[in-house]
Amino acid sequence: MKGSHKLRQAIDSLYAGGQATAEAYLPLVLECLRVNDVGQAKRLQSHMDRHCFTPGDTFLHNRLLHLYARFGKISDARNLFDKMPQRDIISWNTVLSVYAKSGSVENLRALFDQMPSRDSVSYNTVIAGLVGRGFSSEALEVFLRMNRDGFEPTEYTLVSALNACSRLSDLRKGKQIHGRVYIGCLGRNVFVSNALIDMYAKCGEIDRARWLFDRTDNKNVVSWNSLIAGYLKNGQPKKCIDLFQEMQVAGFKPDDVTVSNVLGGYFQSGLVEEASKVFSMIKKKDKVSWTTMIVGYVQNGKEEDALNLFSKMLAEGVKPDGFTFSSVISSCARLAYLCNGQVAHGKAILLGVDNDLLVSSALVDMYCKCGITKDASVVFDTMSSRNVVSWNAMIRGYAQNGQDLEALALYEKLLQEKLKPDNFTFVAVLSACNHAGLIEEGRGYFDSISKRHALVPTLDHYACMINLLGRSGCMREAMDLIRNMPHEPNSLIWSTLLSVCAMKDDIEYAEMAAKRLFELEPLNAGPYIMLSNMYATRGRWEDVASVRSLMKSKNVKKFAAYSWIEIDNEVHKFVAEDATHPQTEIIYEGLSRLIKKLQEAGFMPDTKLVLHNVVEEEKFASICYHSEKLALAFGLIKKPHGTTPIRIMKNIRVCGDCHQFMKLVSRIIGRSIILRDSNRFHHFVDGSCSCKDYW
Repeated sequence: MKGSHKLRQAIDSLYAGGQATAEAYLPLVLECLRVNDVGQAKRLQSHMDRHCFTPGDTFLHNRLLHLYARFGKISDARNLFDKMPQRDIISWNTVLSVYAKSGSVENLRALFDQMPSRDSVSYNTVIAGLVGRGFSSEALEVFLRMNRDGFEPTEYTLVSALNACSRLSDLRKGKQIHGRVYIGCLGRNVFVSNALIDMYAKCGEIDRARWLFDRTDNKNVVSWNSLIAGYLKNGQPKKCIDLFQEMQVAGFKPDDVTVSNVLGGYFQSGLVEEASKVFSMIKKKDKVSWTTMIVGYVQNGKEEDALNLFSKMLAEGVKPDGFTFSSVISSCARLAYLCNGQVAHGKAILLGVDNDLLVSSALVDMYCKCGITKDASVVFDTMSSRNVVSWNAMIRGYAQNGQDLEALALYEKLLQEKLKPDNFTFVAVLSACNHAGLIEEGRGYFDSISKRHALVPTLDHYACMINLLGRSGCMREAMDLIRNMPHEPNSLIWSTLLSVCAMKDDIEYAEMAAKRLFELEPLNAGPYIMLSNMYATRGRWEDVASVRSLMKSKNVKKFAAYSWIEIDNEVHKFVAEDATHPQTEIIYEGLSRLIKKLQEAGFMPDTKLVLHNVVEEEKFASICYHSEKLALAFGLIKKPHGTTPIRIMKNIRVCGDCHQFMKLVSRIIGRSIILRDSNRFHHFVDGSCSCKDYW
């Protein structure tokens, strides 16, 4: 502070005295540099301009330029540069550095082209500036120009050029630059070595990266991080973890980058607990480590853990970014936790990231997967920018929620906006046609994938068409499509066919599809259960026993069906005939009253859907206490007078009896119900369902 005060006084004296000489200006300019006082430097320049001072060389002006560059004062630097009566290479390079640091790429390139002469610093500044702003191809063009102009690349040049190759995954050019490293004997420079390790790792040559790493004598933390990240990128998480342990044994202290990559390695390996242990040992957790953990939990199906960790992150005062929010909101979408999703939306608004493309697209998806397409549409319509992912989320959301015509109308609007649909777009569009039974439209959209949009139909598209054709009664056409498709039919194709056969009661094709699935996915219980159920509806109990015996011999485990409902931010889960809930007695009493009320209106449980060889009384008890009915009864008990819909989620498809039950409840009780099963949403309102009973 004393230095700055004295400097100000000295410049005040200069102003009081009028015109000054170079000898008077020099110590003041140097003092401005020493104390980093840009304001006083500008006063000095103003004094020079006022008195038309012309220095005998470039030294004084270059010192001022250097100070402006240090603090990123672009306009001040350019203003001085344009006024300078004479300039040297240092003047030009200093202004280049200002543009490079600020990311002003157009000005950087224009000034570089205007230079009367250049040196290696000029080239290095431009190459590094271009790479730093993502203009890697342009950076390599300047690198080639540098060679043509006869300048020998320095280690700084080579590091920037190798970074450009890494970002472009251009292995061929990277190897050429490696040759220059060898010729110039720069391979022992740790920065060059690290750039080479990183380049080979990011270009898929991980063994070559390891070879270089092992021969690097003066390794630093960046060397280890480059290879650890390389193993992670190349799908070798175990080697990533092993190298992390080697790093610690070698006496190197991991930094935030190391930890983030190693957490990713544990999550890629499915070692969630180990990742949690590493995370707990971090003393100062930054945004990257918190986000890596949240994303890892989501990727490993631990959505509830992700939401709990997000709450802790906020409590610790760490500010989430758009990527964090998109992961958290995606967790809410998968679990259909509307309240948590709404809280995350509110936090995103408070932190000003709700307009982030990742966040807003995730919000559209979340509201759709919670059955609230109206709110999803509001978010979608107010987005400042949209990409095909945003459009897909909204189109798919409409289709899943029974608003098929809205989905198709939005697709047409996408085309009007001159956006190119992708494979996911057509899965959503064909699903809308499937749910609405629009067979001709579906055929047209399917044909347009290749003919109009130059895409190759995927197995997902074929599965949609098989579903549409089969459900529309065109089973032969569906089979022809399977036989003639260019892909080898996979489990998706055969499971789709089996599902259609179950709906249409086509045992011949069902047996064929099930046989293929037994070969492709021998431990998947679904096909066994579906075929067994079809035999049971025919009373073919010996065949039922045969399928169950096959399951037992292969040790196939049947997954549990369950439903859940969110009440006052708390999630309650139920299985069929559940007796574990603290309020079990009240729930069963409420459900019994509800069933009695429906029976008085003419409803009788469809015991034919109980596919077990048991007496009628047992069938009645089994069908009446399915998990979604228990969840509904609990929801009505806890919120008897609410106006908002009762929202229930189920991990498998709803059965026909429960579907009919929900329809009648919505009419007789006068309460809307939203049920999300593994296939789609069912919006029950006044005795009707959004699926139009086409589920």
